[in-house]
Amino acid sequence: MVDGGACPWNLNCHSCDKFVMSGADLLYWLRKREQWQTLAERAPDDATADYLHQVFEPTARAIDGLEKALAGLGLLQDALALDLRRPQDYFHRMWSTAFRAADLAAAAEYGEGEYGEGEYGEHATTNDEEACA
Repeated sequence: MVDGGACPWNLNCHSCDKFVMSGADLLYWLRKREQWQTLAERAPDDATADYLHQVFEPTARAIDGLEKALAGLGLLQDALALDLRRPQDYFHRMWSTAFRAADLAAAAEYGEGEYGEGEYGEHATTNDEEACA
């Protein structure tokens, strides 16, 4: 939460349409994807592995969309190089440019397109979106 306030949406991030992801979040979510893939690989049976893949699928689409959006803005390499162990400038574009996770998941479904077509400009953060981070 911005400014350390209480979440007005009761911390219901998984179904919150205000949940946003920024370039600073990319490495975290890529690690989460690896974690879920490892869990699925170690599942005791195929049904459990399929279930784990199904549960993580919306998040995986949002991660793919975030990568496309960052590439379109020319920020993908910066996001991949970000070292979260060092103090950061929270006013840098990497931290302050965020997208609704639902929009990112939808963008990932559009298929392979050219980066930088301007299709992500409408998804830039608003004050309402910045409240949930």
